[in-house]
Amino acid sequence: MAKKIIERAGKLGISPEDVVIDPLVLTLGAEHRAGRIALDAIEMIVAEFGVNITLGASNISFGMPDRRAINAAFIAMAIHAGLTCPIVNPLHKEVAMAILAADLSMGRDEWGARWIKAYRQRQKAAD
Repeated sequence: MAKKIIERAGKLGISPEDVVIDPLVLTLGAEHRAGRIALDAIEMIVAEFGVNITLGASNISFGMPDRRAINAAFIAMAIHAGLTCPIVNPLHKEVAMAILAADLSMGRDEWGARWIKAYRQRQKAAD
């Protein structure tokens, strides 16, 4: 399906770097391999087509307890797999910190500037 979308976009003059594909994420409550399936799909699409990837990150945890912990772990793994445009609730601190930590770990936060800034903001808010 991704190939068809990318080919059609190309015919319309849309370059691959402007295409965003959503591989869809199943819930772990319905499919215990949903995380692995989604991560494999992200890696495959990025490797073959080099396009941007989006997904509803919280879909993975639907129906499970302690959803925020699952979402935070999954989002970090998905970023490593090639996720570029996550759909998340920015008010969930665990997820926001997982995104910053993943970017830091992947070398996308030079000298840890964003990580340190977020840390200082959390410290200031706690005072």
